[in-house]
Amino acid sequence: MSHASRTAPRICPLCEATCGLTLTIEGTTVTGARGDRDDIFSRGFICPKGASFGGLDADPDRLRAPLVRGEDGELREASWDEAFDRIAARIPALAEAHGPQAVGVVLGNPNVHTMAGSLYPPLLLAALRTRNVFTASTLDQMPKHVSSGLLFGDANAIPVPDLDRTDHLLLIGANPLESNGSLCTAPDFPGRLRALRRRGGTLTVIDPRRTRTARLADRHVAIRPGADALLLAAMAHVLLEEKLTDPGALAEHLEGADELAVALADFTPDAVAAACDVDAATITALARELAAAPAAAVYGRIGSCTVEHGTLASWLVDVLNILTGNLDRPGGALFPLSATARAPRAAAPGKGFALGRWTSRVSGHPEAKGELPTAALAEEIETPGEGRIRALIVLAANPVLSAPDGDRLDAALAGHLDFMVSVDPYLNETSRHADVVLPPPPPSQSAHFDFAFNSFAVHNQVRYTRAPIPLEDGRMDESEIHARLILAVSGMHGAPISAVDDLAITTAITKAGAPEELADELTGRSGPERRLDLMLRLGPYGLTLERLLAHPHGIDLGPLKPRVPEILRTRSGRIELLPAPIAADLPRLRRALDDRPAPLVLVGRRHLRSNNSWMHNVVSLSGGSNVCTLQVHPDDAARLGLVDGATVRIESAGGGIEAPAEITDTVRSGVVSLPHGWGHSRPGTRMAVAAAHPGANVNQLLDGTLLDPLSGTAVLNAIPVTVTPSP
Repeated sequence: MSHASRTAPRICPLCEATCGLTLTIEGTTVTGARGDRDDIFSRGFICPKGASFGGLDADPDRLRAPLVRGEDGELREASWDEAFDRIAARIPALAEAHGPQAVGVVLGNPNVHTMAGSLYPPLLLAALRTRNVFTASTLDQMPKHVSSGLLFGDANAIPVPDLDRTDHLLLIGANPLESNGSLCTAPDFPGRLRALRRRGGTLTVIDPRRTRTARLADRHVAIRPGADALLLAAMAHVLLEEKLTDPGALAEHLEGADELAVALADFTPDAVAAACDVDAATITALARELAAAPAAAVYGRIGSCTVEHGTLASWLVDVLNILTGNLDRPGGALFPLSATARAPRAAAPGKGFALGRWTSRVSGHPEAKGELPTAALAEEIETPGEGRIRALIVLAANPVLSAPDGDRLDAALAGHLDFMVSVDPYLNETSRHADVVLPPPPPSQSAHFDFAFNSFAVHNQVRYTRAPIPLEDGRMDESEIHARLILAVSGMHGAPISAVDDLAITTAITKAGAPEELADELTGRSGPERRLDLMLRLGPYGLTLERLLAHPHGIDLGPLKPRVPEILRTRSGRIELLPAPIAADLPRLRRALDDRPAPLVLVGRRHLRSNNSWMHNVVSLSGGSNVCTLQVHPDDAARLGLVDGATVRIESAGGGIEAPAEITDTVRSGVVSLPHGWGHSRPGTRMAVAAAHPGANVNQLLDGTLLDPLSGTAVLNAIPVTVTPSP
């Protein structure tokens, strides 16, 4: 058998930047990865995660066969048929006996990094008819979906900064030099920021930490954590009070401008300065600089979302872009148009966006975008009564580490479920509780298309890569895993998997009003490829899978263009500047003006060589800067008697944890910082590298009761804590 070296293109699935890679392959092993210089979007850029593609792909701890729990309570390897037989015997029976709400579904963020994870979960939810849906969105980005839904009528209409053409970029709660961007797909985000500086543009970063991104900025404002919405409201107040607003072409599409001025009247720079710990003159200067720039964009991310006023902060980001005329214009913030989006329609009023169409059973949390707060999952499992979750399907998620109060959820999974299924490549802190574990193959054996991230890309383009390595014997393609899961839970166990894709294709053609014969014209080796071909044909550019395959490094679809009013789906057909739910939440923000800050609050942080909890088992990405330490300012360390490198005790409402102290002036005084996604110390997992460097689970400091009320997003930042030397 020849093991001659060859190369193959592959889009990186390890973060939102979606960089093109060139893999070096010997036999069936990836031996190297470099940036694809011919990729039309990333142009050869690569980060440490992409460079470690081979190590992650060949991780010996990845599961290679299904696991099924035996009568002795232990998980053992089983055949695929046995695994799906078990699911088909249990899930439908539980739903029949207790109703569809007895089955819950948890979706983790790796789903949007795979074709299967994007295409099949909606079909699974439709088959189950459950409203008990929990996703990673309520741990990071739901506030942006909610604010976009309320402003524009479409929760997925999220504008992104036009990084390559802007003159002035203001980042709040974002650290793209470490995260590579979020809800803003931009390969080589660092290079794009440096290019902004080189062409004479201005970069402003608002962050309580002096991050790598902040060090690159012209101005760094070290705001008090959690005060983002107050500062943004004051900036909007300055624009309105000093008559610096100029919506430009948007003016005819706006509703509620006068009401907005009244609603923000109390948020003067002087009024918010103490709460933000940013002086009034700086706040005023930020607003004036934004208004004076030829083209500018405000971009806020997780640091401004996972706080008590996350939806208000997300709303105000777009309010500032609108008031300065920078929304929907080149160099500002625009709405991408992906190749698989629905073809543009004529502007007209839509159905709008509604919150709270149903509520959770125990605490009455309102749904947002069809999802309930992940922080409420444990109580929905453990609380007796009609509608209790008795069966759980977890798709690429690890909420024991990523959600508040993992100890409570851990106990709920262990002691209160009748049945659990996990689709996961690892036996991790959550999947170890499953009765059936279905492992997808490594990424080298999977095709890749970015359905979600192309909708947030800073440049319109389209790329697709087939699996560079054939599926290993005994493996099952992730798309087939999802399709067979859908058949198993819907009473169609044993039917051909093509039935799932055929139904999806027929439904899409009917919904689009396209001729039925279109189904016969579709090409592709698999159901997912046929579905991709259909979406490309029905999309705004009239592409086909065949044409895309002829361009292995992608097709450039041009820079972002203005799309208002086409994208608006509000009932009024206009941008609704002051939606009723936002107006109703503003008094809560006003009360925050009088809050007394806690002496010490905790914030999270990103690591370039990490992505939440699912990349800690790769040797080449462990160690170095990718460590779980509590960053403490020298003044706070001296006051509290903390020593660099010594173990400290951190306590808050949800409990206490221990971590090594890292004394550094990169975090402002009164603030400590611990990264998210650690805590790999629970028994029964099979992740040797992660277990050797377990770190502390920051979410164990939270009891899950503190949520942003509009989005149901857990408050993960600006948490009051106490820190003491460990005994």
